[in-house]
Amino acid sequence: MKFSYVSHLHCPKCNQKYDAREKQQLCECGSPLLVAYHLDELKKEFTPELLTKREANLWRYHEILPVEHEENVVSLGEGMTPLIAMPRIGEDMSISNLYMKDEGIIPSGSFKARGAAVGVSKAKELGIEELAMPTNGNAGASWALYAARAGIKSSIVMPVNAPKITRNECAVSGSNLYLVNGLISDAGKIIGQAVNDFSLYDASTLKEPYRIEGKKTMGLEIAEQLNWEMPDVILYPTGGGVGLIGIYKALTELQYLGWINGRLPRLVAVQAAGCAPIVKAWEEGKSVSEFWPDSSTIAFGINVPKALGDFLVLDAIYKTEGCAIAIEDQSLLAEQQKIAAIEGAFICPEGASTFVAARQLREKGWIKDGEKVITLNTGAGIKYPDTVQVEVPILQPGDRIRKNTNSLSKK
Repeated sequence: MKFSYVSHLHCPKCNQKYDAREKQQLCECGSPLLVAYHLDELKKEFTPELLTKREANLWRYHEILPVEHEENVVSLGEGMTPLIAMPRIGEDMSISNLYMKDEGIIPSGSFKARGAAVGVSKAKELGIEELAMPTNGNAGASWALYAARAGIKSSIVMPVNAPKITRNECAVSGSNLYLVNGLISDAGKIIGQAVNDFSLYDASTLKEPYRIEGKKTMGLEIAEQLNWEMPDVILYPTGGGVGLIGIYKALTELQYLGWINGRLPRLVAVQAAGCAPIVKAWEEGKSVSEFWPDSSTIAFGINVPKALGDFLVLDAIYKTEGCAIAIEDQSLLAEQQKIAAIEGAFICPEGASTFVAARQLREKGWIKDGEKVITLNTGAGIKYPDTVQVEVPILQPGDRIRKNTNSLSKK
């Protein structure tokens, strides 16, 4: 078997085709490009049984990833993160089959490592010497680290308010790092100018085709971990929305291969109330979103006022009969602490938003009794130390502690 069955790139808007063996960015029409595979050929040769003897990382799915030669794979062991049952918090919100896909234990501490691993590997295969990108923090950290491993230079611009640990990850990797007193959209304009000035490879969200392919492995893993049986609902914290687009792409490819059957899970785009362009567009039945002015949220990773792939996010929601929902910062911070207290999982604010969304959708009856529900925790809570404010008593030598009176009951 071939290492990859990649065929070509295509535009989801105008259907223009492009060569996947050459450096490509956006379509001539301005749309992101998607990767196509020789699925009919692969269908005859690729079976789920082949996976059982492979290493537990995302490259186990290399046939439907875009890197054609194994020697170009750049890896830090990413992928195959646990799908964890969450019975106590599930009982608290009356969802008996609640699971969390935990991306907090992946290299660099967030799911962005998936897109970086595949994107940087393909960049290496294409002979890229330097890449550039704007970031809200985690993506830049991942791409900078993977670029360093690949021997590729990187230039990163992030908002000054991005989590400091992500700034450190970029700096320690040797990246050409800058901070901007603004939003990711402002960082994007600066990177766009640098790309033009220095002929850099633009690794901005969806301006290269391969980040989606890394992110789609979350969908492939969920299907495999559930023994190729589909859940009813998947909730995803949505900024640029690449993960949701990728999960949908993964499931449609598996469906075509005949590995899964029946109805696809309803996909839920979860946004912050202070930055909810996808939610607004979905509520209005639109196919694209509008720029969200003065966006603000503690869940910094989803503070994206206008996503380049918004039409792909909305299409995935509509086609799976999913929905979009906005969550208040206070609610997600309270949920973050509650999950840590009763399930022992210290998740990121973006991940916590998906649990609040599940809770609210269950209360509304949109999530039904007995349905299997999966939330995506996209990063480690420890990367956001400032989101948790605690007062801790300071003892003197010889002092005694008090009895723990904290209640761990579900209410």
